[in-house]
Amino acid sequence: MEITTKIAVFKGKEIRKIIYLNEWWFSVVDIVEALTGTDRPRKYWNDLKTKLIKEGYSEVSEKIGQLKFLKRLLE
Repeated sequence: MEITTKIAVFKGKEIRKIIYLNEWWFSVVDIVEALTGTDRPRKYWNDLKTKLIKEGYSEVSEKIGQLKFLKRLLE
C-alpha cells in the first residue's frame, strides 16, 4: 500500500495531510493552529473536545489517540 503524505499551506501555516484509503486526511491540530493562531494547538483542541462532549455532541471521541504524521516533508 502506497502512502502519500503532503503539506498544504493555509494562511502561511503548514497543514500536514495524508492520503488514506483514497481520501485526504488532515491534521486537526495543524488546522486549529492555522484558524485560531494559538501557540498551544494541542491544548486548544483538547479543551474544545471537552467542551463539545459536555454540550452533548456524541461524535467526538476521547478514545482517539494521536496519529503519527511526519513533522516536515518539504525536502
